Amino acid sequence: MAARAFSRFPYTLPISPTLCQCIPRLSILAVAPRLTETSELLEDGALDQPLHKSLDPLLEEQSESLPSTSALRKRPFFPKRGQELELVCERLAFKGKGVCKAVDTGFVVLCDRALPGERLIGRISKKKDRYAEAVKLQTLSPHRNAVTAPCEYVADCGGCKMQDLAYESQLQEKEQQVHELICRVGKFDPNSVGCLRSFLRPIVPCRFQFHYRNKMEFSFGAKQWLPKDQKEEQNAGCLSNSGRFALGLHVSGRFDKILSIKKCLLQDHAANMVLEEVHEYCSKNSDLQPYDVVTHEGFLKHLMIRSGRDYNTGSCQLMVNFVTSTFKPAALQPLVHELVNKVPEVVSIVNNVNSSIGNTSVGEQEYMLHGSSTLTENLCGLVFEISANSFFQTNTKQAEVLYRLVEEAAMLQGDGREVVFDLFCGTGTIGLSLARKVRHVYGYEVVPEAVADARRNAQRNGIENATFIQGDLNKVADSFGNEFPHPDVVIADPNRPGMHIKLVKFLLKMRPQRIVYVSCNPATCARDLDYLCHGVPESGIPGAYHLLIVQPIDMFPHTPHIECVCSLELN
Repeated sequence: MAARAFSRFPYTLPISPTLCQCIPRLSILAVAPRLTETSELLEDGALDQPLHKSLDPLLEEQSESLPSTSALRKRPFFPKRGQELELVCERLAFKGKGVCKAVDTGFVVLCDRALPGERLIGRISKKKDRYAEAVKLQTLSPHRNAVTAPCEYVADCGGCKMQDLAYESQLQEKEQQVHELICRVGKFDPNSVGCLRSFLRPIVPCRFQFHYRNKMEFSFGAKQWLPKDQKEEQNAGCLSNSGRFALGLHVSGRFDKILSIKKCLLQDHAANMVLEEVHEYCSKNSDLQPYDVVTHEGFLKHLMIRSGRDYNTGSCQLMVNFVTSTFKPAALQPLVHELVNKVPEVVSIVNNVNSSIGNTSVGEQEYMLHGSSTLTENLCGLVFEISANSFFQTNTKQAEVLYRLVEEAAMLQGDGREVVFDLFCGTGTIGLSLARKVRHVYGYEVVPEAVADARRNAQRNGIENATFIQGDLNKVADSFGNEFPHPDVVIADPNRPGMHIKLVKFLLKMRPQRIVYVSCNPATCARDLDYLCHGVPESGIPGAYHLLIVQPIDMFPHTPHIECVCSLELN
């Protein structure tokens, strides 16, 4: 197999030649991922906004594209819920589910944790018109490119599900998913001569596949969920009952089941020390009752651990955030004392109080229990302050790669005369990294704490040509941006639901020369690119942009998440 190196980076990663092939496979199983595109948009709430195109016709079109089961056998085959089938996984769909075929019938089944080439037994959990969903029960023969997952919790944890798939194969699957979503949901013709090669780029790999996250959120639970083998050991008396306490990550697809863990390979070693200390202390102290999401009783809800670096020494710093249902500082103080004494990297301990029954880690009130209210992090030659609830890219090292790609996509002239709008700016990282090359940066963000961080970060780095405004970009008025100069470049980094239709129409009306779209959800990204390039037919608004670049980048190895940087130029 020929190897190819990415010239941008000082390391070499062998990549299969299929990574360079941009033409999507046109088999039945290349169509099957489209069945998940609509559900992905619905889950993200992206279709709750007015004038967003309904994707029901897309589902119907996909269903027609699937071969009739009667063509595969004399009588139609429709599995029942609870039925067990032997399946063969052909590839991964968006969000990481395996696209499988039932042996002997060819019926399409989406199965969580199934990997390409794997032969398995699955139990039907959901039945659709033309396909079904299943849970994996047993592997009959392993998938191709199998590797041994180093994490002991990988079989049950809802986090990184792709650890046992070779990293090169992960990249190949993610790149293919992005290309198919852009072409099908975004309606960019894959058959246009030279079209795909002009804007679809090979995925950029992540140099570090473990210990890359600077933020992890763990949940407390009133009862520990045990995998089947541990339940059998407990029933046999080989495993002691852990009592009514759990601290860890959610079991895949369940809000009420917590898998207790004491170590996560995605976070820093010092952060794992905090996790283990909190686990040991809370499991032995009945005063700190975990919150029960069913009865809505209890105290401890979430444990959030953020890591940063001291801007002078580069040494690790940790912020520990306890999310609780009420404010009881006296109850937490002994644990605070334990953490400060045993984990010297802890420089900040925060208590966010969230009295609602919702499962969110953002509190209504925030209290300081120890140290500073912020961490610092070095990024792109700048020093950033990060508070407990502000957004910051969770993979710091790969964020520098991402921001270089954003700068390349912006195609700045470098003469200091351009005006940049940084939409969904968070703590201002993207805009501030470009500020010294433009006339002015105007950042917009809905979270007040993040806006305060952005302003403080600009001041800390001596940047005077950056203005940050607090506002909801989902509620854009006709007068939005009138008080500022017309932008030459707009950078948009929305969350998973993508851009609201009001913002899309505003951009089409304002017509900046270039738009850089940074996406963490290629499905909603493809939808928004369709609007910007092809228009909003429901409103009679024509498209105004030409798609130059779609650059996938892997920010989160071993997970199905994919980041993209897209560059659009005014027609």
